[in-house]
Amino acid sequence: MSNDVRVRYAPSPTGHLHIGNARTALFNYLFARNMGGTFLIRIEDTDLKRNIEGGEESQLKYLKWLGIDWDESVDKDGGYGPYRQSERVDIYKKYYDELLDRGLAYKCYCTEEELEKEREAQMARSEMPRYSGKCAHLSKEEQAALEAEGRVPSIRFKVPANKVYAFTDMVKDEVSFESDGIGDFVIVKKDGIPTYNFAVAIDDYLMKISHVLRGDDHISNTPKQLMIFEAFDWEPPTYGHMTLIVNESRKKLSKRDESIIQFIEQYAELGYLPEALFNFIALLGWSPQGEEEIFSKEEFIKIFDANRLSKSPALFDKQKLAWMNNQYMKKLELDDVVALALPHLVKAGLVKEQLNQEEENWVKGLIALYQEQMSFGAEIVELSSMFFKDEIDYDEEAKAVLDEEQVPEVISAFYDEVDALTPFKADGIKQAIKAVQKSTGQKGKKLFMPIRVAVTGQTHGPELPNAIELLGKEKIKKRLERLKG
Repeated sequence: MSNDVRVRYAPSPTGHLHIGNARTALFNYLFARNMGGTFLIRIEDTDLKRNIEGGEESQLKYLKWLGIDWDESVDKDGGYGPYRQSERVDIYKKYYDELLDRGLAYKCYCTEEELEKEREAQMARSEMPRYSGKCAHLSKEEQAALEAEGRVPSIRFKVPANKVYAFTDMVKDEVSFESDGIGDFVIVKKDGIPTYNFAVAIDDYLMKISHVLRGDDHISNTPKQLMIFEAFDWEPPTYGHMTLIVNESRKKLSKRDESIIQFIEQYAELGYLPEALFNFIALLGWSPQGEEEIFSKEEFIKIFDANRLSKSPALFDKQKLAWMNNQYMKKLELDDVVALALPHLVKAGLVKEQLNQEEENWVKGLIALYQEQMSFGAEIVELSSMFFKDEIDYDEEAKAVLDEEQVPEVISAFYDEVDALTPFKADGIKQAIKAVQKSTGQKGKKLFMPIRVAVTGQTHGPELPNAIELLGKEKIKKRLERLKG
């Protein structure tokens, strides 16, 4: 079967690559690669009013950034193109003309106002709103009269009566819909552009799509697409509808939900690692065997099994994403971490764009200090803020430490050691702290905590001697002087 597997990711260029769409693309990609099949990208751009400039390019750019490649698309013809629906309008015409000729579709001349009135009347009678089918039996003369009024028709598919459309879903198992709950639906709009469900069914057949893996919000489209396949006596693909992604309140992930970063582009800009994001998204609604959660792309391809797609909603856990990205960060070469973090220090106006060798070494040391705890590149700005302040505002926790009785003696002794220290390097600073221990008799938290809080304003942080070296002798002396009174 492997060579027969053909799957597609079919974005609309109406926006940027969203986390939910990225998951759809990623699962299709993994399924195709695991099965030795073909993964194609088709651009569903028939909703011309909603398309945004650069939408298509953005989708493809950030799929590549994530590490997803494809076998066929607008930039890689595999013999099934064109891969933009807007360039396939003539292809669709052949098929809707055939449906009209066979009486399986008809022209509808109803205006939006008439359709709205019909819907309101049905709702007033507590009926499910659906098209009544009143244009289904118009004579040629009646059609001509309506056209003479200047009415432009849409084309509706004639939904078979009293029929059940059932299919075995890769995720949900057995699913069925009754045709009587679905009104005759529009397959070609008044402007001559086919609608989503019609174009998708035609494309999936002509592009030999074997499996359609998509989000749960598409499941109500499936019976309409099955009807199109049935009308042409075509074998439909196997469908799989992945469960929703939910936020920490267990509500569907919405583009308006500001508690979660929604777009892949934003993650790239914040200095997340594509490998980490790939790993995280692959576990949104799919689970491997065992407890391991960190996998390379190649490992995912090897172990991906569509039977392990979850039947429960996938929780978008921000803390887990931060943890996972941190796991990847810790394994990076320092130069790669610098490349991710430095632009954010520059953007924040903390570091110059052009650095001399001494400044470059200092920044590199600063970023190295935080590599172990950094979750993403932009976090360096907040983590390292103490290095860019002339004076520290001590919070309540810090003040409590500085109020301890041994602090004045420790601070005074440490100041003397710092003042005499040349060169001002981490090893020497370590020895200076030991000398303070000897002269004051203080040790452990009683020794280290006052020094840390005095010079950094924080009760915890990176390796203290390294941090002190990077802060520099003059800044450290100033901070200690202020506390000496």
